[in-house]
Amino acid sequence: MKEFFIRAFSGVLYISLFLLALNSQHALIALFFVFGLICIAEFNKLIHLKGFISYIIFIVLYLTFAYWQLVLDSSEGFREAIQILHVLTIFVQLFLIKDLFSEKTLPIFITKRYINSTFYLSSAFIFIILIANYYDNFNPNILLGAFILVWVNDSFAYLIGKNFGKQKLFVSISPKKTVEGFLGGLLFSCIASYFIAKFTGTLDSTSWLIMSIIISVFGTIGDLIESKYKRQAKVKDSGVIMPGHGGLLDRLDSIIFAAPFIYLFLRILKYVS
Repeated sequence: MKEFFIRAFSGVLYISLFLLALNSQHALIALFFVFGLICIAEFNKLIHLKGFISYIIFIVLYLTFAYWQLVLDSSEGFREAIQILHVLTIFVQLFLIKDLFSEKTLPIFITKRYINSTFYLSSAFIFIILIANYYDNFNPNILLGAFILVWVNDSFAYLIGKNFGKQKLFVSISPKKTVEGFLGGLLFSCIASYFIAKFTGTLDSTSWLIMSIIISVFGTIGDLIESKYKRQAKVKDSGVIMPGHGGLLDRLDSIIFAAPFIYLFLRILKYVS
């Protein structure tokens, strides 16, 4: 019972911080700056990456784009820089998906560790912030909806997988994940997308439905990628900052991997509309 209350308290604290930060663009940027540093620290332990270079890369990247957005208030060069970062991020992520089906260690060379730290993790926090700025001014409802879809997907994937799951999804990496759980999470995410469209007044229901599929698919892949890192590091959790939940990377792994694909969809949506 004590463990349940500890887990509930840390979960409520995490959600409360996120919801409070949605009231201000500055607060949201500051919160995910801190979250990013914590996740970098946890990720570095998983891949045995020492030193401060990965922290410096994150700080420079994140603060540069934040300053560009908040202070300069100019699109000159900004969109081009985002496009370059976006292409590199998705390119690295596609290689991470490929590596899920490989038996080799992830990652081996020091250069690849820095590349993954930069374009798997650091850039993801930039795209999380950009999602909240989809309309070229601060409107956090799309980001809130994306997080709700992640939570719905994870919760129902766990519940349905635990009670009805039989066929393993990726047994070599995550033995507890099942096909039934994945499909259950996807189904309830699609259902939740209708209500998010209705109450947030942002995108239409079809767009939110597509978003729910993107989040369910790429969020699950992100969870599997982090599970592979943890399995190779021979640890259960990425950290201990959230008692009962593990590390912050354990809580954010789905949105971290899905964020660049969400942003890609939003860009396509803006282009065709």
